[in-house]
Amino acid sequence: MALPSLCDVLLSKQADMVERLREYVVFESPSHDKDALDGLARVIGAHFEAVGADVEYVPNMTGGDHLCARWGAGTERPAFILGHFDTVWPAGTLARQPFRVEDGLAFGPGTYDMKSGLVMAEFALWALRALSLHPPRPVVVLFTSDEEIGSPTTRGWIEAQAQKSAYALVLEPPLPDGVLKTARKGVGKFTIEVDGKSAHAGIEPDKGVNAIVELAHQVLAIQALARPPETTINVGVIQGGTMTNVVPAQANAWVDVRVASRAEAERVENALHALRPVLPGATVKVTGRYNRPPMERTTGIQALFESAREVGLAVGQELSEGATGGASDGNFTASVGLPTLDGLGARGAGAHAVNEHIVIDSLPERAALIAALLMKL
Repeated sequence: MALPSLCDVLLSKQADMVERLREYVVFESPSHDKDALDGLARVIGAHFEAVGADVEYVPNMTGGDHLCARWGAGTERPAFILGHFDTVWPAGTLARQPFRVEDGLAFGPGTYDMKSGLVMAEFALWALRALSLHPPRPVVVLFTSDEEIGSPTTRGWIEAQAQKSAYALVLEPPLPDGVLKTARKGVGKFTIEVDGKSAHAGIEPDKGVNAIVELAHQVLAIQALARPPETTINVGVIQGGTMTNVVPAQANAWVDVRVASRAEAERVENALHALRPVLPGATVKVTGRYNRPPMERTTGIQALFESAREVGLAVGQELSEGATGGASDGNFTASVGLPTLDGLGARGAGAHAVNEHIVIDSLPERAALIAALLMKL
């Protein structure tokens, strides 16, 4: 089987891929809009059924239904393809940021993160079918409706499927210049709640316990836990007090933690829960957790990338790898020991930004890579 034939047949479908991307982008799908998400899931599912997949819609009473497509035959552990069709953009964004094609780029909310990935998966399977190519493993595709809000209803499903799979391909956007992601940081969200004691700031300030001052001590202690670049900590929001002439009795802070390893995750979490008040009479309460474990570059991930690099050369693509501080559902598959390759989406830029776009030529290019990986891994 000549892998370059995949490139040729997919290049002939580039215009169709752009039209499919337009169809998905103009179907707005904010993470909290169940009706919109359910509708888009059915549209995507119909296209996957057309390329021979058995499609199941996974009910989700708290949000949009998820889509699971099974393609191909065999008893081998399957290839697991992951993506999501929810976006960070609220309904009505298209009125300000319409889908458009300009100078070889396709612009619009969700183009890069990551509706182009959905298109590439479909057309990769289409190309294999069109060329009568049969991968050595069946393929399980899961497209979720809640990735942008932390995958609260899909983590267990993803981890269970990962334990039954041979490897995972994640269709999230790549690093600049199409670099694949073989490591991602884990993400933790923590809340610091401080209680003090109110008092009149002018008459009896000595009878109060200033919760904001206590929180300031805690913020400095929290920031001191960072070990950049491997571990970064951001106290992103603080809140406290009622009026300038009242010693504040309450103050809160919300903290973002990014860690490159499980060991660092444990160290920081233990240190946060060990925080103690500095001011007499103040109390400090810490709540929160890691909603995504780190995706560490294991020997299994390293071996998967080396295999992918060889496959890439066979279709005329020189692949490279890198790490990122952002997280994805690939964190879940990697955390249960499944070799995971992330960042297989289209080249582009502007995730979550008004200039979000993809490079159109990368649609058939990356679709050919996905199809080749399914054939050779």
